[in-house]
Amino acid sequence: MSDSVKDTFVSHLVELRNRLVYSLLAFGAVLLPLVTPPWFLAGKLYDILALPMMDALPQGSKMIATGVIAPFFIPLKIAMLAAFLVALPFILYQLWMFVAPGLYKHEKRFVLPLIVSSTLLFFVGMAFCYFFVFKMVFTFIAQMAPSSIQVSPDIENYFNFILGMFFAFGLAFETPVVVVVLVATGLVSIETLREVRRYVIVGAFVVAAVVTPPDVMSQLALALPLCILYEIGILWARFFVTPKPRDEAESTVA
Repeated sequence: MSDSVKDTFVSHLVELRNRLVYSLLAFGAVLLPLVTPPWFLAGKLYDILALPMMDALPQGSKMIATGVIAPFFIPLKIAMLAAFLVALPFILYQLWMFVAPGLYKHEKRFVLPLIVSSTLLFFVGMAFCYFFVFKMVFTFIAQMAPSSIQVSPDIENYFNFILGMFFAFGLAFETPVVVVVLVATGLVSIETLREVRRYVIVGAFVVAAVVTPPDVMSQLALALPLCILYEIGILWARFFVTPKPRDEAESTVA
């Protein structure tokens, strides 16, 4: 390995280290006020996340903590998640600054909107889950519980549930971005996406049945947006992307 190659490799490692340090500092700057004892906003964040469940339960109901350190550890996890989400735009900007020098001009025009749109869609998916899906699911569960049972969810199980649902809906709302990337790279044509629409619809309902609770309403709440977002992705690809034929892309790489 020549000295110039070594210098380039070392400079890339130094740049990566600096971007990681900046990202960690941003994460820590957001997390610190949330967990500092005079404020300790982590508990209030948990109360906000618990609102959909508490609104569905009878008045006066409370959650329980079966673990010894769960009342402290679970709000701390929520504070870390909130800090990461707040710092995410800055972290993605650091990622962009690291990869941008190695991209061509047309690639920069494509990658930056891709990062911004995927971030916004992920947040929209989480918001849709919190404001619409949780209310519907928890109300259904509370109504179906027998009168002889007092519903008192464990805070750790509740956190794991909402975390999984947040990521499921956040990733589901990335469907338009995935469709645009597939068309832009020439891996799939718009015509092919239209032809496989029926299989995508079936797949959407299968995914919804796996990742959501076993009730029809919550499954529809994920499957229907998936189908709609798939159509939005095709529309975006049609108007904003000039598809590159697959054979042409392969010849270019070769």
